[in-house]
Amino acid sequence: MQRVRLEYGDGHVEVDLPNHATVVHSGSAAHEPAGLADPVAATREAVRNPLGTEPLTKLVRPGSRVTIAFPDRVKGGAHATAHRRVAIPVVVEELERAGVRRADITLVCATGLHRKNTREEFAAYLGQDVLDLFEPGQIVNHDAEDLDGIVALEPSALGDVVEVNRRVVESDLTMLISHAAGNPYGGFSGGYKMPATGLTTWRSIRCHHTPASLHREDFVPISPHSHFRHQLAAIGARIEEALPQPFFTVDAVLNARSEQVAVLAGCIPAVEEASWPPATRRTELTLPCEPADVLVLGMPRSFHYGNGMGSNPVLMMQAIGASVARAKAALTPRPVVIAASVCDGWFNEAEFPSYERTYELLQTVRRPADLAEYEHELCTDAGYLDRYRNAYGYHPFHAFSMAYMGGLAREYAEAVYVAGAVSPGHARGMGAIPVPSVEEALAQARGQVGADARVLVVPSLSKPAYHLRSERQAG
Repeated sequence: MQRVRLEYGDGHVEVDLPNHATVVHSGSAAHEPAGLADPVAATREAVRNPLGTEPLTKLVRPGSRVTIAFPDRVKGGAHATAHRRVAIPVVVEELERAGVRRADITLVCATGLHRKNTREEFAAYLGQDVLDLFEPGQIVNHDAEDLDGIVALEPSALGDVVEVNRRVVESDLTMLISHAAGNPYGGFSGGYKMPATGLTTWRSIRCHHTPASLHREDFVPISPHSHFRHQLAAIGARIEEALPQPFFTVDAVLNARSEQVAVLAGCIPAVEEASWPPATRRTELTLPCEPADVLVLGMPRSFHYGNGMGSNPVLMMQAIGASVARAKAALTPRPVVIAASVCDGWFNEAEFPSYERTYELLQTVRRPADLAEYEHELCTDAGYLDRYRNAYGYHPFHAFSMAYMGGLAREYAEAVYVAGAVSPGHARGMGAIPVPSVEEALAQARGQVGADARVLVVPSLSKPAYHLRSERQAG
């Protein structure tokens, strides 16, 4: 046996796993690229030599109004040379070279349906130097429920609702700062995913963050060529039709330490074409082994979406579903999943106000997809919307989208075990089997997939993940 340390709750748990188990640590792959030596220079070079479009100095002039949209705290890092912290000053410098007044620039945090970020959080991940460039009113959160701040456009070419932040449409130029980083939704963040999910409304996002898109075979394993990704591109294209000129995006390919590996700028189609190959080389990891029968996950209490993600049962199952999507090409057709999760029923009601109610509704339906009949009720609830708009809470539809992603685990796995659940009832309520330990879960799993079950281990869900393939699957 080998001793493996898994994330669990607010700390870690050590478990005994077979010696033949394959353990994948984020950042440990031999192909993990080093960060750029000078990301500032690389960003400036990319912005001054954009792909598929003229440089900024020819796209704007004195008097031009510019919106710069940037991703929230969920991904991208907060270190001194993080992409947002580097790119925004470079872009502002270029705009000013073209005669744009700083007073005519607005920064919009593309939160989508995530909770709004506080001024202190902006300072933490953008840096105080960036905040000091602007007046407080020039750095704002996207508000998906601001009726005056949203513009309804014609449906996309695929028939999806398109409602977008008014600033995007009314600016002379809208710029996007984003990351071409591995993501279970659509393959990579960045590109058209940025405006289609970060600057729209729940009525638009529900068109793709839904079982009809998430549970398609082309969504799992993860691919940037799924119907889901095509929906994002079609929504982005419809938005661009309403703009004075296409989006100008500055995307960075990131490694496991959220360091820039490459920076590409220009029109979205050209940037996606250039950024996806290096992002694929970084993100896709082929394992020298047979497909695994069992996937073991370590889950902290706080990661991607915030504190409580690993204890809130809806978000816990979302993380499991996303992990299955990331690892599906390295798994047998009906694997067993074991997650070491504290699962104590703490929903963190302050940040996730509608989640406990969504969990309760899950107990009344046969499968997560059946929650759809309650979307309108919760997403128009005045109390939940007030918490979203004014109290830094997640939008109520976010809980539905997470429940649908969690449904992937039940769709593809033979069984899901939650090891170490403090509140076993909450694990059962998500369709999982609570057990005291990972070792006990593995013993039970062998009864379902065989005594010689092959085991794949991802110990840390708080770190940027790989999209995994087995050598046999890859061939």
